[in-house]
Amino acid sequence: MTLDLSALVLPDRHPVSTFLADVQEAERAGVRAVWTYDHLTWPLLADGPWYGAVPLLAAAAVVTDRVRLGTQVASPNFRHPVPFAKELMTLDQLSGGRLELGVGVGTEGPDALVLGEPPRSRRERADRFGEWLGLLDQLLREPVVTAHGEFYDAVDAHQLPGCVQQPRLPFTVAATGPKALRLAARHGQAWVTYGPFGAAVEPGEWFTAVADQSARLTEALAEEGRAPGDVRRTVQFGLEMYWPFESAERYADTLGRLAEAGVAEVSVHWPRPDGRGLPPAALPLVAAAHGL
Repeated sequence: MTLDLSALVLPDRHPVSTFLADVQEAERAGVRAVWTYDHLTWPLLADGPWYGAVPLLAAAAVVTDRVRLGTQVASPNFRHPVPFAKELMTLDQLSGGRLELGVGVGTEGPDALVLGEPPRSRRERADRFGEWLGLLDQLLREPVVTAHGEFYDAVDAHQLPGCVQQPRLPFTVAATGPKALRLAARHGQAWVTYGPFGAAVEPGEWFTAVADQSARLTEALAEEGRAPGDVRRTVQFGLEMYWPFESAERYADTLGRLAEAGVAEVSVHWPRPDGRGLPPAALPLVAAAHGL
C-alpha cells in the first residue's frame, strides 16, 4: 500500500508570494493536498509575520490547478459558523471544488483568549466544538438555515449557491479524545492526528499511540454505523519531528507501520528557511516513497 502525501505550508511565509511559491512547488511535486494553519497567531512563531488562512487559501486557489487545499485546523476559538460557512462555500467555488476543511476543538492558547472571552473548561470546549461542527455541517449542506443552540444561533442564514462538492465539502476532523473521536466518526470524511501530545516521545511510543487512536476511531465509527474505511486517516508529522526522515529505510518503515494502523496519508511541514519541517535533503526520498 502506497500512502498519499500532503504538505503543510505555514502562513508565516513573507512576503505572501513566498507562501504561494511553496504551494505551487508542492503541487508540482505531486502532493495530494496542501494545508495551512488556521490560527491568528502561533506561540512558536509569535514574533514574526502571520497571515490569515482564508485569504491565503483564496490566493492559492487561483495559482494552482490540481492540488487540494485546506485548513489544519480551524476551530471555534475565533470562528462563528455562519460567516465561516460563507467563506468556505466561496473558497470551494473559487477552487473548483478542491477545498477540504480541517477542524478541531482548538488549543487553550492565544486563539482562545484573543476575543476577551473567559477561559473555558475542557468539557465546555468539547461541547462547543460539537455544536459548532454540527451547525457548520448543516450550513454547508442546506441553502437556508435557522438554528438555535447553547453557543451559536443562525437566523435565515443563506448559503447560495452552495458548495461545488456535494452534499458539502469534506471535513477532516482532528481528534484524540473520546468526544472528538465520536464527532469525527459522525461528521468526518477524514481524520487527522499528530499522535501523542506533549513532550517529544520515543518512536516506539509514538507508533503505539497512533495505532491506539486509530483503533478507537474504528470503534467510534462502528457506534455510528460506519465502516472503518469510511473515514480517511492522516498523520501529521510535527514541525520538529525529524527521525522519520533519517534514511530511506527509516521512512519506508515508518510508512509501513502507519499503514498497518490504517493510515492512508502522511502530512509533512514543507521545507522552511529556518530549517524546521521536512529537511530539504529528505524531499527526494520522501517523494520516491510515495511514488511521486
